Amino acid sequence: MARRSVLLLVAVLIALVGTAMIVLYVQGIDERATEGQELVEVLTATEVIEAGESVVAAQEAGKFEQSQVRREDMVDGALSSTTSIDELVATGTVFPGEQIIAKRFGTMGNANTLLIPEDKLAVSVELTDPARVAGFVNPGSEVAIFVSANPVRTTPDGQEQTLPAYTGLLLAKVQVIGVGATSVSARTTDEEGAQTVEEVAKTILTLAVDQEEAEKVIYASRNGELAFALLNEESQVRNNVGVTAVDIMPEAFQAAP
Repeated sequence: MARRSVLLLVAVLIALVGTAMIVLYVQGIDERATEGQELVEVLTATEVIEAGESVVAAQEAGKFEQSQVRREDMVDGALSSTTSIDELVATGTVFPGEQIIAKRFGTMGNANTLLIPEDKLAVSVELTDPARVAGFVNPGSEVAIFVSANPVRTTPDGQEQTLPAYTGLLLAKVQVIGVGATSVSARTTDEEGAQTVEEVAKTILTLAVDQEEAEKVIYASRNGELAFALLNEESQVRNNVGVTAVDIMPEAFQAAP
């Protein structure tokens, strides 16, 4: 009888331990599933805050609000109040929906200073509206850069050989840190010899790049044409061999004698 009681007690203990382990395992799954999903309070912009605008003025205009975001979506350095920056001004344009971070604000003397990441250089290129995604590229945007060119190579005997016109990826991901408007004059001549001058709107975009990227951008802008593609968090860009006329019009080349 005593032996049976002991066995029963052992069975009960084993069942309790097993149940506890299952509970702990399920809790662990729940914790892993919700990791980074908890909501945290951050300060965001409700309207455009212009460069040079003081935090006090922006606050009085109702341009700040408390928002909740998932912890994994919280920007590094995001503030939950203006206490630490209430005597500063915006050093660049802050757009609606942006999380407020201290490094976007400074003293009045720094209001017109370009914000360049510590390990980067600032390089500017001039693009037409279509080449910059019709005006949707703004400071803080991330873009892929493509280049179209007529490459020329030097053969072993010193001759220059023009290769087929080519379009391909130059840089997969670059941050835009400045946008400015400009225009150029385009002169056209009709069949009767009359000339017409037209102002073509262009935009100067300033990029944050390292030295190698700067060299590629400068060379490509002087020897070809650049086009930007706006990226989001899920955009996928990969390096490939690019395309030539053969790739987009294979039938035409197959029919050629």
